[in-house]
Amino acid sequence: MEAGAGNTRARYRRILRFAAWNLAVTWWFELLLPRIGLARLAGRNRAVRMRRFARRFHALAVELGGLMIKVGQFMSSRLDVLPPEITEELAGLQDEVPPVPFPAIRGLAEAELGAPLESVFESFDEVPVAAASLGQVHRAVLLPANAADTGFGTVVFKVQRPGIGEIVDVDLAALRRVGRWLSHVRFVSSRVDAPALVEEFAKTSLQEIDYLNEAANAERFAEEFGADARVAVPQVVWERATRRVLTLEDVTAIKVTDADSLRAAGIDPVAVAPVFASVMFEQLFSNGFFHADPHPGNIFVTPVAAGSGGLPWRLTFVDFGMMGHVSDETRSGLRKLLIAAASRDGKGLVAAIREVGVLMPSADTHELERAMTALFSRFGGMGFAQLRSVDQREFRDFADEFGEVARSLPFQLPENFLLIIRAMSLTSGVCSALDPEFNLWDSIEPFGAKLLKDERGGLVRDVSREALEIAGVAVRLPKRLDAFLSDVEEGTLAVSNPRLERQAARLNRLVRRVGSFVVFGALLVAGAVLRPTDMVFGNVLMSVSVMPLLHGLWVGRRR
Repeated sequence: MEAGAGNTRARYRRILRFAAWNLAVTWWFELLLPRIGLARLAGRNRAVRMRRFARRFHALAVELGGLMIKVGQFMSSRLDVLPPEITEELAGLQDEVPPVPFPAIRGLAEAELGAPLESVFESFDEVPVAAASLGQVHRAVLLPANAADTGFGTVVFKVQRPGIGEIVDVDLAALRRVGRWLSHVRFVSSRVDAPALVEEFAKTSLQEIDYLNEAANAERFAEEFGADARVAVPQVVWERATRRVLTLEDVTAIKVTDADSLRAAGIDPVAVAPVFASVMFEQLFSNGFFHADPHPGNIFVTPVAAGSGGLPWRLTFVDFGMMGHVSDETRSGLRKLLIAAASRDGKGLVAAIREVGVLMPSADTHELERAMTALFSRFGGMGFAQLRSVDQREFRDFADEFGEVARSLPFQLPENFLLIIRAMSLTSGVCSALDPEFNLWDSIEPFGAKLLKDERGGLVRDVSREALEIAGVAVRLPKRLDAFLSDVEEGTLAVSNPRLERQAARLNRLVRRVGSFVVFGALLVAGAVLRPTDMVFGNVLMSVSVMPLLHGLWVGRRR
């Protein structure tokens, strides 16, 4: 116990020393030197410094394991904000994790399942199928009775790394300390709430080491895509599942980025990319429940017999420990953002960015709107391959013109965005690996058009419903007024003043006239809205609207 406590303290101090040193180096070169007029000196060896930092973090993460691997994986996926010197060096962390010797895995699994593995499985493989930072996976065969109950025999059982709970606690404590440091750096704190970001990472990490939570996620994901023939999900063997051991149907197939194996199976990798992008878009923009770790090791392409109009393969997702949830408000903003991007609407894109929460309310977005419009005009619709062929001077000219605009605006990273960014970054990387010429616009535009059609359909339904409700109220209003006047006339209050009676009659006619005009307007608007999608019904409503119009005019002429 004492040795363990000593190792824990040493691990904690090691992470903090690494963070403190690199924060000091960054402060010196990126903040201090430019302020005293030595920006050119600071930028001269920036690429070398970035590469050196990435190599040191890579070595630290492999040595320590635990959440440091997860941090490195996240950094390797941030192609949007981190330089290639860092992302390329850390890319190997996606798969580079040494396995735990099987005796330690056996001991933990048997303690969790309450029985020797020989009495739980008919056979099992001591060599892991995959080793990750928090656990590792072995292949096994169920006992005949269990296989008959589940409908399949071959399974994989996932076991946590021994002691990973304590390691996660230490790593999170160190990361929280670093987050507090960053909260005192104005350049960082004005754009992101670092402590909140760490807490989001902590919540996700703690959920990821709860395998019962992962099992529930797998079943929910399967339910979300139950009617989608493009997607498959392994079944859970609940009788062999605990918080630290999870047994699933073995769905191992062709790794999504294994282009040679895909071609050998008669599958065109280029055809897989847009389907994968579409499935991920469905999760993020429609379902609101998404796989937040779609790296190549978690996605298989499974050949199947093509159904009626279906594909001869499907995408099989595994590892549901890291799942994200998108609130209705955020999903609405993301949908608008995607629609604006698909339609190359710079102003709409900025409005969506603000709604999502990336821009602070105080931001003056006029110049940003101009920058986005120019961006779409120059580079809109280009894929990654096309962008690589663009003259670098064009990018420099654009950066010189609008770089200061982006730097001056109060951007921030909202809570719950860590997983969204990770999922989109990994999706882009997988698609580019499948098809080097992959153009994300080719997937965004049809999906954005579909969302726009859905939004318009919802608007039509809402307007029609409101029109019918208004018409109903308007039709009932004269009757209610008649009933009210009758009650007044027949009640204890005697209405014998002729002038009052004339005013009541005039009020009655006025209400009838207003009601007729309201019905006329409601029918006319409803018909105009419906006409583009249903011309017959729209024309009928617009024609019928003449009747209440004439009634209103006739009532108005009566004395």
